[in-house]
Amino acid sequence: MGRMVSKDDDSLMLGEWDPKNALDFMKYTASKGYKIDSYELGNELCGSGVSKRVKAEQYGRDIIVLKKLVQELYPDPFTQPKVLGPAGFYDKQWFNVFLQTSGPHVVDGLTHHIYNLGAGVDPSLINKIQDPNFLDQIAQTYKDISGSIKSYGPWSRAWVGEAGGAYNSGGKYVSHSFVDGFWYLDQLGMTSAFNHKVFCRQSLIGGNYGLLDTTTFIPNPDYYGALLWHRLMGPRVLYASHNGTPYLRVYSHCSKKTTGISLLAINMSNSTMFDVLVTDDSNSNPQEADQREEYHLTPKDGNILSDVLLLNGKALEVTEGYDIPAMNPQVVDASSPLKVAPRSIVFVTLRGFKAPACAL
Repeated sequence: MGRMVSKDDDSLMLGEWDPKNALDFMKYTASKGYKIDSYELGNELCGSGVSKRVKAEQYGRDIIVLKKLVQELYPDPFTQPKVLGPAGFYDKQWFNVFLQTSGPHVVDGLTHHIYNLGAGVDPSLINKIQDPNFLDQIAQTYKDISGSIKSYGPWSRAWVGEAGGAYNSGGKYVSHSFVDGFWYLDQLGMTSAFNHKVFCRQSLIGGNYGLLDTTTFIPNPDYYGALLWHRLMGPRVLYASHNGTPYLRVYSHCSKKTTGISLLAINMSNSTMFDVLVTDDSNSNPQEADQREEYHLTPKDGNILSDVLLLNGKALEVTEGYDIPAMNPQVVDASSPLKVAPRSIVFVTLRGFKAPACAL
């Protein structure tokens, strides 16, 4: 509300944001005592926009208005919802001006959208997901976002506010199957490495990329991948690398609920098994525990387009009461190499691994 289409450019919206409708909604939620994590202004209006766009200077002024409304309605700083924006595709110059205009401590989460796999109807979608060189291309965007925050908004945090891999509801046969985990979990690892704090998946239910089946509400494979990430990978990110092929992706964090570290290994190769030995920067293995916990994820019958996910060789199926099944690890000798099978995803917890960064 409050904007009008430019006479010279029908994609450009001019004028200030009218917050009246938003304010009524916010007052209602506050009066009900609903717990609100954050308020986000707009959707895909930044840069060149999707169908319409707003200039960065105007958007910056508008989000200041939103911040003031939030502060008035939620005066307690400990329960005050965060303010997010601009909720669109990254444009370096636009985002930099937006942060400069909005100023210090206005934008809590700098949100951007990611659909780096292209259109869901693209017949090459399944090939893109398995191509590490293609997946690496988006890393520059994450790096640039971090740079914008460092230079113009160090009070803010980078968020992926929406990501479904492939746009227009995802790929009909791909986005809800095992193979999509190559993209999804790789993105979680990559964004964490570039200091992103939140990754919002599109969607829980809806489209081909939903984490739950839209008819039965049964979890798709990516749901279980997200659940293991949530349970095992702590907020402190470690630098991880290897000297093998790019078809093996590795990420490491301090463990979430125990001492030691947790690893994510993704093998996109259709034929090569990898034996992985975990060492620290001094090329030693500071491992005290004699056991390692492994969670091997593979598709049913080796079909990467399967919706049935196997954990350590056993299908993950909801219980009769529709609860999530037990997801117990396979416990192995910690001195033996980690074996990462072709076209598989492995989470690992090394409880006794002494990473100095995890002791801080």
